[in-house]
Amino acid sequence: MRRTTGGSGGIPGPGNLFGKSNYDLEIAKKTGITFKDVAGIDAEQNELAELIQFLKNPTRFTDAGAKVPKGCLLSGPPGTGKPLLAKAIAGEADVPFIACSASQFIELFVGLGASRIRGLFKQARENSPCIIFIDEIDAIAKQRGGAVTAGAGNDEREQTLNQLLTEMDGFEDNLIGATNRPDVIDPALLRPGRFDRKVEIGLPNSQGREDILKVHSSNKLIDSSVNLATIAKITVGCSGADLQNVMNEAAILAARDDRKCINANR
Repeated sequence: MRRTTGGSGGIPGPGNLFGKSNYDLEIAKKTGITFKDVAGIDAEQNELAELIQFLKNPTRFTDAGAKVPKGCLLSGPPGTGKPLLAKAIAGEADVPFIACSASQFIELFVGLGASRIRGLFKQARENSPCIIFIDEIDAIAKQRGGAVTAGAGNDEREQTLNQLLTEMDGFEDNLIGATNRPDVIDPALLRPGRFDRKVEIGLPNSQGREDILKVHSSNKLIDSSVNLATIAKITVGCSGADLQNVMNEAAILAARDDRKCINANR
């Protein structure tokens, strides 16, 4: 029986799984997002301001003998705006932005994840200087030596992680990773020289929640009866995504009731 490696009648091989051998992601030359579009995380922005200066004017630091930080790990609860913050960093630095999810590197075929990692970094080097953003990076960066995970063998996951570690060692641009579970990340990825910066993105405080509500209400008609500061005080524990949803639901209710603006009556 002849073994097929492609086509509709056989099992696709790693090289033609998506119709082409190269793993190309869409590159945003300009994200259109800056820190003006990100609210409620002023302390975190201050931590990242230096990283932006490295990207904008690296000679200022290299002339003093400093090395540009090569990696930044953003961690925190879901909905706190880690992908948005990564886009804002690229927007502020005015460099291309390549975004992907770690789940895109997890496949049944052995070696495919590592191949995609090589393709990702090759694409980044061709568009240097730029920023790579990998969301939910813990999907491929969990501590090695654990049990086999459903859907992907441990050997394949470790090959992918090993390739990521290798590529980061020779990468001159910046990699930003995001995770909700920093405790499960392999220590080899967290050492200096790979992820030099680790920034915890927490839930916003009262003033932060008010600022986030202002951002998400800027394109909505709001009656003077609505007090965003009051809403901010009663939404303790809400993330930025939660607050965005609050404003969106308010707009939906206004449209459902044939009102032209959002008010405090309902």
